[in-house]
Amino acid sequence: MTYPFYEVEVIKIIDETAMVKRFYFKVSPDEKFEFKAGQFVMLDLPLDSRVITRSYSIASAPTDDTLFEICAALKADGQGTPWLWKNLKVGTKLRCSEAVGKFILPESINHDLCFIATGTGIAPLRSMIMDIYAKKMLHKNIYLIFGNRWAKDILYRTEFEELQVLHPEFKFIPVLSRETSIVGEGRLGYVHQVYQELFANQRKAHFYLCGWSAMVREAQANLKGMGYTKSEIKLELYD
Repeated sequence: MTYPFYEVEVIKIIDETAMVKRFYFKVSPDEKFEFKAGQFVMLDLPLDSRVITRSYSIASAPTDDTLFEICAALKADGQGTPWLWKNLKVGTKLRCSEAVGKFILPESINHDLCFIATGTGIAPLRSMIMDIYAKKMLHKNIYLIFGNRWAKDILYRTEFEELQVLHPEFKFIPVLSRETSIVGEGRLGYVHQVYQELFANQRKAHFYLCGWSAMVREAQANLKGMGYTKSEIKLELYD
């Protein structure tokens, strides 16, 4: 399948952690770039002898028809992110596909939402959460269970903590697997025990899983074992 491509320009880069960068892109105002929260784009990366295409989820909400953000972790033995790290600067222009993907919010949010992420798998979930509040969508409780190894790896932490203060129905639960203690709210260990406890009563909910494939597959199996159906579980893998 072929997709329309746009020319996009890098307008800002943030070193979020030692291994993660946030890249902000701008589409020409002559072209209307539309996307749904949770979708991804494909970037054409011109290596020395050929062009490779890599997919990246959009981390920002669709509040502007010309701007979007991606959040990428450096994979030293890969081709895509090492090229981005070395070559992307403010002003760099690339070819970018239209937004694609079915990892999106339901049309009506009639039940609790439970977002479960690890690492940069947070990107499309952040887009959805920001979209819900930007558009003032009617919703129930929203749980964000975010697994990382270390506290320093928690992306968008301040943003989610502030959102939790403003909106008590939004519950941000960072989960750390390598720390021996945690400052503030959160859990030690892995994401699985958290959603299993929160939804032990098996009430109606929609689950969105994104991140390391081992986590996503285990969570999918656990949720099915709890009685949740395929239509209630959406997933996207990040490795």
